[in-house]
Amino acid sequence: MTTAAQMWPMIHSERASLADTLDGLNSDQWASPSLCAGWSVQLTAAHVLAGAEQTGFGFMKGLASSAFRFNVMMDKDAHRLGALEQRVIVDRLRARTTTTNHPPAPIAAMLSEVVVHGADIRQPLGLPNGSSMDAVVTALNMFKAASFPVAGKKHVEGLRLVATDADWSHGTGPEVTGPALSLLLAMTGRSSGIDALGGSGVGELRNRIA
Repeated sequence: MTTAAQMWPMIHSERASLADTLDGLNSDQWASPSLCAGWSVQLTAAHVLAGAEQTGFGFMKGLASSAFRFNVMMDKDAHRLGALEQRVIVDRLRARTTTTNHPPAPIAAMLSEVVVHGADIRQPLGLPNGSSMDAVVTALNMFKAASFPVAGKKHVEGLRLVATDADWSHGTGPEVTGPALSLLLAMTGRSSGIDALGGSGVGELRNRIA
């Protein structure tokens, strides 16, 4: 099991990699839709920045001001920071490649967020995955048991998931096989992850996340 002490360097590395990706985008790419429904690449990048800058006190204050509606708070923060210029978002994300502040959530959630949202940004732009396999596997292990804010556990319950490019598997039942990142995207409700998967359980997984 990956410890918190091991995860922070991974988080910092993933943020740095994503900042490099964002730094190389043109204005059309910046405005393109991400895999997050209703969010552009810019808003998704701003959401990652919001999480990277968040603290426990700030999280609770923001949640209260949003009438304790988590998704409303996330959307407000994304639009607030999404109004910043591209350079400012990139620079502020780079400034979070050494810090260890975080909201009241598991450290694994901080790593998993940047891995998944990194794919949300890169995949529709046709860019290569910038996440390490260790980070992807850590995210798989977190989301397989998660019920909030992403229903990973519900999506994969009763299925056996097997990564074809990593030493990772989970569950019992009809099998779903494919690249670890594609399994992660499907687990977190991204239909784009399904296309790279195979096995007798793919149809059921597709129906669950439709």
